[in-house]
Amino acid sequence: MTQKVKDAVFHRDLNKKYPIITHGEGIYLYDQSGKRYIDASSGAVAANLGHSNNRIAQAMADQAMKVGFVHSMRFETEVLHHLAEKIVDLAPRNLKKVYFTSGGSEANESAIKLARQYHRDNGDRDKHIVIGRWQSYHGNTLGSLSVGGDIKRRKPYMPNLINTEHVYSPYCRRCPYQRNSEDCSQRKNWSCVKDLETKINNLGSENISAIIMEPIVGSQQGAVVPPKDYFKEVRKLCDSHDIVLIIDEVMTGFGRTGKNFAIEHFEIVPDIITFGKGVSAGYAPLAGMIVSDKIIESTIKNSAGKFIHGYTYSGHPVTAAAGLAAMEIYEEDSILNNCIQMSKYLIEKLDSLKSKSNIISDVRGKGLLIGIELVKDKESNILFDPIEQVSNQINEIAFELGAVFYPGSGGIDGLRGEHLIISPPLNVNKEEIDEMVTILEKVIDSFENDMK
Repeated sequence: MTQKVKDAVFHRDLNKKYPIITHGEGIYLYDQSGKRYIDASSGAVAANLGHSNNRIAQAMADQAMKVGFVHSMRFETEVLHHLAEKIVDLAPRNLKKVYFTSGGSEANESAIKLARQYHRDNGDRDKHIVIGRWQSYHGNTLGSLSVGGDIKRRKPYMPNLINTEHVYSPYCRRCPYQRNSEDCSQRKNWSCVKDLETKINNLGSENISAIIMEPIVGSQQGAVVPPKDYFKEVRKLCDSHDIVLIIDEVMTGFGRTGKNFAIEHFEIVPDIITFGKGVSAGYAPLAGMIVSDKIIESTIKNSAGKFIHGYTYSGHPVTAAAGLAAMEIYEEDSILNNCIQMSKYLIEKLDSLKSKSNIISDVRGKGLLIGIELVKDKESNILFDPIEQVSNQINEIAFELGAVFYPGSGGIDGLRGEHLIISPPLNVNKEEIDEMVTILEKVIDSFENDMK
């Protein structure tokens, strides 16, 4: 008889009863009752190699037996250097140093502070403002929450947030500027870029430290992909105004979009890339930032090589061992190629489902970061009322049927806009995709029948 565990946990929702997961296997999770769930969202788009990978678990155990902790102000470990080298090998050119943290929020917080130190050290002491984008997400520390554009997450903490600025992100299907994407491209005149340029001019470039952006907007818009030339224009603005460009790859890095880093799709090189989640395939709290040569050279020249910042668990040897094992598996098992092939298959299946559904209006994304947009009526393009929380409703139905997706809302204006992210582990196969799409089809049918 299983002993009842006393509940002393401060849950994310204190009114909710969570299933206790006993173990995982591949893309599946199993709870105490024996129920199996397809992890169609890789947790929070983190478990890129699925669950119970013996090689990663063994690497962590082996490292823990050697040394479980060293303080990075005094010591480093060999495994940390090996992991950093692997990451730099994958990164765009001129990004050659890796700073490690425990999570994506810390990584973005670190990048914001490093950009500020870079300008201050160069004599530009007024450059401190960071520009983010509405309907974006960069983490839950006060700094990363401040630069993010998730209205619902920001609202309770508005008095505590730091002074940051925001512009709209390009969402061509629901353009906040009421423009046609083809017209923008033909004229090479993007309102989203002009808006950013106007913001820079109004604030004064002498006051702006950094711009932070997700290459493909994840949780807040459901895998919305910007126009191909968008980031080239942003890069030009940053170069002409001496602004550090931070690209947040916490969700998109390490093969998730069919490239090592999603910014490769847009053919530019940022000044800092932040990463997390997939770096350890979710097996350990590990994240960080990859920093460009110009910032490193400035730090050496102007700050005696010291970044005035740090965390206790930066460079933790056991988490680094998990990351190194994950990197080796990505390479040796051709995970990137599998992602590309399975992406094509999954999109075909979802497009087929879209053609039969009255509430799926769009299928978009890159690699195995795919979003489906949900509307009340596809023909008339009527949106759901935010109070209905449709994406959560649909995910709850899926949960009962044994699949877990990633629901999201507010992608259009912070309140309106419902979507689901489908983001299975990158080593998923066709049979597993068939199974998750079959469940999703049942969920959509059930929801649409209840609407009648």
